[in-house]
This record gives sequence, C-alpha cells and structure tokens, in this order.
Amino acid sequence: MSYRKTFKLLSGFAGGSAVLVFAAAAAATTADDGGDDDDSRGYLGERRGETNSRWSRLTVLRAAQPAWTPASHTPAPTGHTWDFNWDKRDPSALSNGKKKDSPTTEDPSSEQDNGKPKATRNILLIRHSQYNLSGNNDRERILTPLGREQAELTGQRLAALGLKYDVLIHSSMARATETANIISKHLSGVELLSCDLLREGAPIEPVPPVTHWKPDAVQYHEDGARIEAAFRRYIHRADPKQKEDSYEIIVCHANVIRYFVCRALQFPPEGWLRMGLNNGSITWLTIRPSGRVALRTLGDAGFMPPDKLTRT
Repeated sequence: MSYRKTFKLLSGFAGGSAVLVFAAAAAATTADDGGDDDDSRGYLGERRGETNSRWSRLTVLRAAQPAWTPASHTPAPTGHTWDFNWDKRDPSALSNGKKKDSPTTEDPSSEQDNGKPKATRNILLIRHSQYNLSGNNDRERILTPLGREQAELTGQRLAALGLKYDVLIHSSMARATETANIISKHLSGVELLSCDLLREGAPIEPVPPVTHWKPDAVQYHEDGARIEAAFRRYIHRADPKQKEDSYEIIVCHANVIRYFVCRALQFPPEGWLRMGLNNGSITWLTIRPSGRVALRTLGDAGFMPPDKLTRT
C-alpha cells in the first residue's frame, strides 16, 4: 500500500492527529531503505542507528492518540425509546383489535387509514411580557411600559411570519391576558380565548433543586396536576378530521412553557428549570401526524433590540 493510501486510511480512522503518527512511521521506513548518513534522518531527527530511541518516541506518540472505538465518540444509549402513543392518539393503539358492532364490507386497513391524522400541528408558545413585580395581587401585576413594547414587537414578529393562525389562547392571568390582547391587534381575525389551566405555577419539583425558589409541597401537588391537564388538552397530534396544517398561539408563562417542552420531547420533566426564556419570546413546537415532535425554536427573542430584552 502506498504512503498516500496509508495516510488517507489513518486519517479516516483517527482524524488529523493520525498525520503525526503516520509521518513518524514513514520516516522510520525511509531511514531503513538506505542512503547516506546525511539524508537518513527520520521525522524526529534521529539517525539510523537510533532505532530503539526512534520507536520509543513513536510509542509515546501512539499513546497520545486515544484508541478509536464507537463508544469514545458516541454517547452510550440511555435505553429509552420514543413512545409514539405519548398522547394516547396513536390509531393503531386506539383500534385495539375491537370489532365493530355491525358487519361491514369495508377493508379494515382502509378504515384504519381513515382514522389516521394527516395534518401537522404547529404550536407557538409565547411567554408574557415584562410586568410589575411589585404588585400585591394578579390584577396589579400588569405590564410595564417596556412590557407593552415587547408585546408589540412579538405581535409584529408573528404577523411577519405570514402564517395562517387558527386561534390565540392565553392564560387568564393579567400579564398574559394583556400580552395576548396587544399581540391580537397585529393578527386580525384570529379568535382570542382565555384558559385558567394555563396559569403560572409550580409544575414539578426541579432537579437539581434551587435555593431561591422553594414552593410548598401542596403547590406542586395542585399546580402540577393543573399544568399537566393543560399539556394534555393542548399538546397532542391533530385530529383525523383536520385536513390542513394548523398554527396555534398560546400566550402563557415560563414555567408552563418549559414543562410543556420537556413533556412533548419526552425529556425528564424535572429538568424544566434548566431552561431560561425571555419575556415575549417565541417557542415553536411541531407535532407530526405520526406523533413525532420537533422543537423548532426555544425562547426566540432575536427580533427584539438588545435593550428591550428582559427575563423577569
């Protein structure tokens, strides 16, 4: 095998670091092929008589290269597989081998195909804008002047995307309601709905724990069930009757959005607090008819000037 082919083979297995090892081996072979003393120095500068020293140095070079194995370049699988029936709407699971009450001449496979979702759902989760943190109750925690600017920018961004939005749903809390109302001015004709399930809360105890935020256990118990109910209501594949792809906007809160993302991607939900979201940011989930879920954006706020960015 020529040196050039050997070089390519080594480079393919070990990357650019193989060049050094190959060059040293090539130099050793060249030194043994003959020639006068002035031209018989190897890559490391030794003469032909320094064979033991040369190979000891080459051993050091080899030791510096980690052994190539798939495990050294690819994380070991966790053993968790994707659950295609995560939303309990997989057609094959819904049929469950049940027989129809009345006889039919239809092909069973055709019937199952008719029950399969065909459209993709796009869910744009918007975090509310900056609000008055010093308010004593929800009614007083309204948007700040900067928060209203942020909501305008978010509305402009959603309008600029040129998507055909089906509905705009928002949390019933004041800061989310006000944010949604401002956004809706930029999306004429889009239905506006309020939902108590989307209110802010403590979805599940975070791992690792934090010291600056420690809700009581009862809050996790109550809020967690409500936020999980919101997830099941809004995050799922399309109904089989839906013919076209849909685009839905949900204006709510950071804790709710982060929990939704973890649950939808089948990540450990306890990791929700490891993500940060700017006020007025856009998180985009796509749910395919097969049940596959993709996160297109997480907390996108690049459409805002730097001096308008906050995370309160």
